[in-house]
Amino acid sequence: MVYSAPHIFGRTSPLPLFTRLAGAAGLALTLAACGPTGPSSVETPLSAPTSPVTATPLGGDAANQIGSGPVRVAMILPLTQNAGPSVVGASLRNAAELAMSEAGSNDITILIKDDKSSAEGARAAAQAALSEGAELFIGPLFAPNVREVGRVAKGANRPVIAFSTDTSTASRGVYLLSFLIESYVDRIIDHAAAKGKKSIAALIPENDYGRVAEAAFQQAAARKGLRVMAVERFAAGGAAGAAQKIAGVSAQIDSLFIPEQADAMPAMSQALLANGIDPKRIQILGTGLWNDARVLKLPALQGAWFAAPENAGFNSFAQRYRAKYGTDPTRIATLGYDAVSLVAALARTQGTQRFAESVLTNGSGFNGADGVFRFRPEGQNERGLAVMQINNGNAAAVSPAPRSFTGASGT
Repeated sequence: MVYSAPHIFGRTSPLPLFTRLAGAAGLALTLAACGPTGPSSVETPLSAPTSPVTATPLGGDAANQIGSGPVRVAMILPLTQNAGPSVVGASLRNAAELAMSEAGSNDITILIKDDKSSAEGARAAAQAALSEGAELFIGPLFAPNVREVGRVAKGANRPVIAFSTDTSTASRGVYLLSFLIESYVDRIIDHAAAKGKKSIAALIPENDYGRVAEAAFQQAAARKGLRVMAVERFAAGGAAGAAQKIAGVSAQIDSLFIPEQADAMPAMSQALLANGIDPKRIQILGTGLWNDARVLKLPALQGAWFAAPENAGFNSFAQRYRAKYGTDPTRIATLGYDAVSLVAALARTQGTQRFAESVLTNGSGFNGADGVFRFRPEGQNERGLAVMQINNGNAAAVSPAPRSFTGASGT
């Protein structure tokens, strides 16, 4: 599965129009300057929930819509998978309901549609939502499903805010709100270069996530003038052999990039130590997948850096979510929260232009639960990410996320 923009270090303040949606928790979505399966599947949660998450089947009207406002918006989610309820789908739906309850207005109706975790289900859900007057689509999650919804939506000139991390699904009018692999890679390589790193190697898992990360890594290293001394790819279970090969060039590198999943990092940590790769001399670099308690405790990763959203926003959101639903949200639940918060704010403030391309791609962007973000005209996004350092089982920001953007999107 793939749950998953280059960073911009803006120093200017957002322009004057602010629309605050959330309550005292400070997770308001702010409008600044507004006038599981399938090919290419890279959707992986940022981190596992800290306590069990349950998926409760929904029924009746509660399953079909949230709110009763005049602007109708479809939300297409994987509410079921293999004929059973989906934890991820339920968490995204709950987050949408939480956003609506905190919005303080009733301008929209969210039409909840189950894509049944299939491309065919996504197409049928989109067609049904169109017949019910949907002006915009939120979701779906999986890449093949996004492609089908995009086709239906474009045929009716309706925009989509989707959750896939497969950037090939993005296009003009189909905007990805997800945490993109390319964003993590750009941020961490830029930071390494800024800190004087000059010679780097990479250990790349042979899977979809690894292939996307490697392409982004090569581009970022070239852009920053880093010498790539070795790239070792490895299949599942092959970390030890790949680490042994990297050890052969360890005297020539000052940093090592490892875009591996959290559950595979214990074996990687052992392989690094067994092959004498010293994390005190070689800076270990990773992605947001490392924002996970299993990774933060690993001996070989103490002092490592990884790019991720700062934790405070998600932690505050999760606290409110737990208070309402009695369980922890999945890590990507903030995507549902931010999408609905954004759409509610636009419906309230932007009149007939509420979902126009110029509004959705406004260069000043939006501030959500995971920080500042903006959509590029071609459908990808840019997010303000922090660089976190692992120490003694915790992660703390050594380079904070930017609070605003400067320059045109994509620059």
